[in-house]
Amino acid sequence: MSLPRPATRLGIVLAAIAGLLTLGIGAASAHVSVSSPDASQGGYGKIVFRVPNESDTASTVRLRIQLPTGTPFASVSTEPVPGWTATLTRTALDPPLKDDDGNEITEAVSVVEFAADPGNSGIGPGQFQEFSLSVGPFPDAGSLSFSTVQTYSDGTETAWIDPTVAGQPEPEHPAPTLTLASSSSSAASDGGSSSSAGSSSSDDGSSTTGTVALVLSIVALLLGIGGIVLGLRAGRRTVSS
Repeated sequence: MSLPRPATRLGIVLAAIAGLLTLGIGAASAHVSVSSPDASQGGYGKIVFRVPNESDTASTVRLRIQLPTGTPFASVSTEPVPGWTATLTRTALDPPLKDDDGNEITEAVSVVEFAADPGNSGIGPGQFQEFSLSVGPFPDAGSLSFSTVQTYSDGTETAWIDPTVAGQPEPEHPAPTLTLASSSSSAASDGGSSSSAGSSSSDDGSSTTGTVALVLSIVALLLGIGGIVLGLRAGRRTVSS
């Protein structure tokens, strides 16, 4: 026996809503992001860039990361990634910096580029890759943004460079942003608490606005479903009477 027309329409609406929610969640999580297990002001730590491939037909073959120039890192090193080559671009510092031992540092890394080696197809559709740096010391700032350019095998590029402004919708291509734990809270906390505080990323910061918008959309859709259900019940009562 076929379903009554109202129930059929309800099923179609629910299926469409489920598809829209799935697409929305996927889009919100597809940004290049940065996180850290131990980043705190004045300290040294590891930062991890998570790079999802957004293309259905091409692979990601290059990632170019711009490090902060206003507060450059005195120390930058890369974690090897099999099948990828890292290249560091250095810029002269004026005035020079001093390291922890009082030595003068006249240049700092301004750009880190990861490129897929010949024979390596890169990050394919539906895949992601993580690239890690060890840097420091971190500046006395609440957060750091890293403008990043993602290059695909078909020659197209996605520039993750847009700033995220509090109180405004998330931009289409937000720059990966890392929240730093304060040096005082880092010193006061014991082990795991410090790591947890320093691990905020663009998924937790710059994507907050997008997440709120998605939640509000879900609530609106659920309210719409409630209206449909009430309408069906009212129709049944009318038919019964």
